Amino acid sequence: MNALVALCHFCELHGPRTLFCTEAVHPPSPSPGSAIPGDRDREGDREGEGLTMRANSSATQRADMCEGCRSLPASHPGFVSVDSETGIRYLSHQHPRQPQLFSVVRQACVRSLSCEVCPGREGPIFFGDEQHGFVFSHTFFIKDSLARGFQRWYSIVVVAMDRIYLINSWPFLLRHLRLTIQSLQNTALKVFDSEQCVCPQRAVRMNSAFSPAVFPHQRSGNAARSLTSLTQHQNLWASLHSSFSWLLKACGSRLTEKLLEGAPTEDTLVLIERQTEQEEEMSGWDGAEGGGSNSQASQSESVQANDFQFDDGRQEDLIGPKFKSLRHLRQVLGTTDFRQLTWHVLMGNQVIWRGADPGLIQSAFNVLKALLPVGCVRAVPYSPHYEEAYRCNFLGLSPDVPIPAHVSSSEFSVLVDVLNVERGCVNPVSDEDILSLYQFNISSANAQPTDKGPTLLNKIEVALSNENLSVEVVSLCLLCLKEEWMNKVKVLFKFSKVDGRGKEDTQKVLTLLGATGPGEEDNVRLLKFWMTGLSKLYKSHLMTAVRGGERTLSQ
Repeated sequence: MNALVALCHFCELHGPRTLFCTEAVHPPSPSPGSAIPGDRDREGDREGEGLTMRANSSATQRADMCEGCRSLPASHPGFVSVDSETGIRYLSHQHPRQPQLFSVVRQACVRSLSCEVCPGREGPIFFGDEQHGFVFSHTFFIKDSLARGFQRWYSIVVVAMDRIYLINSWPFLLRHLRLTIQSLQNTALKVFDSEQCVCPQRAVRMNSAFSPAVFPHQRSGNAARSLTSLTQHQNLWASLHSSFSWLLKACGSRLTEKLLEGAPTEDTLVLIERQTEQEEEMSGWDGAEGGGSNSQASQSESVQANDFQFDDGRQEDLIGPKFKSLRHLRQVLGTTDFRQLTWHVLMGNQVIWRGADPGLIQSAFNVLKALLPVGCVRAVPYSPHYEEAYRCNFLGLSPDVPIPAHVSSSEFSVLVDVLNVERGCVNPVSDEDILSLYQFNISSANAQPTDKGPTLLNKIEVALSNENLSVEVVSLCLLCLKEEWMNKVKVLFKFSKVDGRGKEDTQKVLTLLGATGPGEEDNVRLLKFWMTGLSKLYKSHLMTAVRGGERTLSQ
C-alpha cells in the first residue's frame, strides 16, 4: 500500500509533534538493458536511508524538544522489516526519510491535532487534498497522572495520495487501529492507577499553592513524559513498528486491481456492497463501548442478520458426499424432479432441504445458487428450527425439524427430504455414488406441469442434457444466460418502476424482450423476482438520472 502511518502527539509545550512513522519502500524496478544492482548498491542505499533518517532526526533534535516529543534517539538506526514475497521494506523512525514526506506528515499531524477534530475529540476523521495527500486520522487520549486533566492527546494518521483507496479502506483501518489504540490505553491505564495509588495527584494539586511564576516550570516538568514512560512498555516502538508494518501490508493486499472487460456485472456490485456492509458492521461492534443491553441487542440482531448471508463455501472444503455440479444434481434427482426443483428456485420460492448431512445440503445449495443472481440468494445452510421465507429462500434443516402447516400447504415452497438408505453390506461407498447412500423425496403443493416453465429453464435443460458440453462450458453458458436475463430485468425495472409506464406499454416491452408466448406467466414472475437482485448502486443511479432529467425539463 502506497501510504504512511504515523503516531502523533500534542505536546503541552511545543504543540503537535510526530513521534513515530512507518513507510513502505518498494524495490526499484531495473530498466531494460541495465544490470541488476548488486549487494554493494543495496548497502549504499541503506546507508543513504540511514543518513537521511539521522539528518532529519538531528534537524529536529536541534529544535526545542522534550521527552514527550521524542521517541527514538538520534543515534538509533530505526526499524526495518522486509517482505520476502514482494521485496518491500517497511522502515520506521521518528520522521520520514524524504523531505517531501516530512512536510506532508508534519501538516497531517498539525491538522489532526488542531483544526480537524471529530465530535468528542476522540475518533476517526478524514481530510486532505490532491496536493498534500489525504489523511485518515484517529485521535485518542492516554492517561497520565502528571498531565493537565490527567490525560494526553495523541493521534494515528494514515497518509496516502489515493483518496478512493483510502476511503474504501476506512472500515479495515478503523477496526485494526482501534485495537492498537485500545492496547495503548489499557496499558497506560494500569500505570496510571498504580501511580495514583502511590501518590494521588488530585489531592496534591488541591493542597498546593498556585503561583503564576512557578506554574510554567511546573508545566515544563510534567510535560516531559514519553509514551514509553506512560505505558512502561520497554519494546513499545518495536511493537508499533510491527503493527504499522502489518497494517500497511494487509491493507495493500486486501484490495487489488483487476482488469475488467466492460462494466462490472450486477453480481460483482452486489458482492462489493455486501462486503462493505459486513465491514461496517464489524467496525460498529468494535466501536461499541458500554452500550449495555441496547448495544448487546443491536449486536445480536446484526449477528443474526449476518447469519442469513449466503455462505459461499468451496466445494472442496465440504466433508463427505457432495454434489459436484448442476449436471450431477440432475443425474441424482432425475430429470422430472430436477426440473421441478429448478422451477421453484428460478421463481423465488423457498427451497427446503431436510436431512442429517449438512455437507450434502450445503453442496446442493452451492450448485443451485448458480441459477440465480447473487442479490437473489438468501440462505441458511443448516438450522435447528424453521425460518420464514422472507428471511431465506434456501433453508437447510435437521431431520427432526417439523415443517409448519402453512408452509406444507403453500405453493410457494418445495421440500426435499434426504433419507438415509439402509445398506446390507459394509463395503465402503465412494462419494460419487450418492444414490446408494441417500433417497430424495421432493414434495410441493404446487402442481406445476413439467412441460411448462420459463424460457430460461428450457435453455438450461438443453445445456445440461448435452453431453458434448463439459461442466466448465455449461457453467459459462449459464453465466451468459443469467447476464442476458439480467439485462432484461434492467430494462423492465427502468420501464415499469422508474418511468412508471402503464400495463399496455409494459406488455409491449415484454414482447420486445422475448418474454411473451409459451411460459409468459413464468417469465414475468421470474423477471419480477430477479429485480430484487439488482444492486443498490444501479437503482440509485437510475433514480438520480431520472430526477436530474426532470429538473432539466422543469428549468
